[in-house]
Amino acid sequence: MTRAKTATRTMRTVDLLRLAEIAEQFRGKRIVLFGDFVADEFEFGDISRVSREAPVLILKHRETRVVPGGGANATNNLAALGARVAPVSAVGDDESGAALTEHFRNLGVDCSGIVSAKGWKTPTKTRFLAGWAHTTAQQVLRVDREPKAALPEKVQLKITGKLAGKLGGADALAISDYGFGSAMPERVRAALKKTKKKIPVTLDARYGLTRYASSGISSATPNEAEVEALHHTAIGRNVAELERCGHATLAQMKMLSLLVTRGRDGMALFEKDGKRVTHIPVHGSDQAVDVTGAGDTVLAAYTLALASGASELEAAHVANIAGGLVVMKRGTATVSQAELLEEIRRQSSGS
Repeated sequence: MTRAKTATRTMRTVDLLRLAEIAEQFRGKRIVLFGDFVADEFEFGDISRVSREAPVLILKHRETRVVPGGGANATNNLAALGARVAPVSAVGDDESGAALTEHFRNLGVDCSGIVSAKGWKTPTKTRFLAGWAHTTAQQVLRVDREPKAALPEKVQLKITGKLAGKLGGADALAISDYGFGSAMPERVRAALKKTKKKIPVTLDARYGLTRYASSGISSATPNEAEVEALHHTAIGRNVAELERCGHATLAQMKMLSLLVTRGRDGMALFEKDGKRVTHIPVHGSDQAVDVTGAGDTVLAAYTLALASGASELEAAHVANIAGGLVVMKRGTATVSQAELLEEIRRQSSGS
């Protein structure tokens, strides 16, 4: 590819005032989030000394925070952006599952689609953060606790039925598949067959993106590493390889669009119409503070924009701005509708 071609594709821009109009329509949109709920647990401690037993730090525990992760973080972002979100997922009958459900009840989110699975473990990622007084805590260890068994068949049938029921009045369906068993292609196919209304269906799948081929998915938002794993390749700065993989994935999935997030290199939007690709530079600083859960924010913003009548290109720019805002926050975070609108308007005014 020549440099001129790359530049031309990168310069395919949108009207910022139009993006503001789209974001203003987020409030009240009915979005169903189908996916894997994860509990993100943060253990904060002050460094007291180095252990005499081994060359490791001893942390004096200060506090524990549990926040939504995975599909639960996408749900959290949808709610923060103003959507009337209806999550459909399974959690364990444990403290983590109860904490996630209680969090959304307190936000006024419809929790009737969250099913508690007896004897099953809610996926939990525990991050230990260490620091001294007046310093920024740094992550020193992460421990993942995952379910040891598949979801009980009775629970699988229950969440499939709840998904079909929730889709009746939905403006869009967002799928967040982290590989823990709540979201499965066959459940999506079964539920969409019962839905007469045609709505945007977006997908963020950590593993096996192409398992959802011919499932009714209209758009997907993988990151570059996931695309590399799918095609057994390395992309890096090789834009031609990125475009080859993107076009191949879009064709195999039979989707309208594919939005590949690339960290400091921004995003690449592939569209079925005319086989176009648009390279979107990263929004804001390319020195992210924390990328934890940024993909969930992108999924939420992209889905809501499409549900609000945005084109794929407009939705990609909205998602890019939302993603640029969230990576400047520490921990698993969200972007509110007000923050997003403020940033779009600031950009449109040139300040």
